[in-house]
Amino acid sequence: MNIPENLKFTKDHEWIKVEGDEAYIGITDYAQNELGDIVFVEVETEGETLDKEEAFGTIEAVKTVSDMFMPVGGEILEFNAELEDNPEIINEDPYDKGWIIKIKFTNKDELDELLSANQYKELIES
Repeated sequence: MNIPENLKFTKDHEWIKVEGDEAYIGITDYAQNELGDIVFVEVETEGETLDKEEAFGTIEAVKTVSDMFMPVGGEILEFNAELEDNPEIINEDPYDKGWIIKIKFTNKDELDELLSANQYKELIES
């Protein structure tokens, strides 16, 4: 299971990669593996400002549809347009090309409440 050290994680299996006042958000390798083949990603919240733990979109796999939640509060700047035609990118590369949204923080202190790579590894192994 791939769990990059440079990311923060949620108990709901989202990851966040911080770049200054902005960040990329996606779902973890564990989550994409549990979901199976991803067939559709829907994010209708682009341009909106959402609070931490608010749903920003849904991800659909062959067997199920799941909500995706904000790890921290922020304005959704961009949806990864590559996912419109190729949602399976998330299965192939969840931490790089498979990012889902880009945000601008409303409260960077919320990052301190997220899980480190080691804490996330303990969560999924328990």
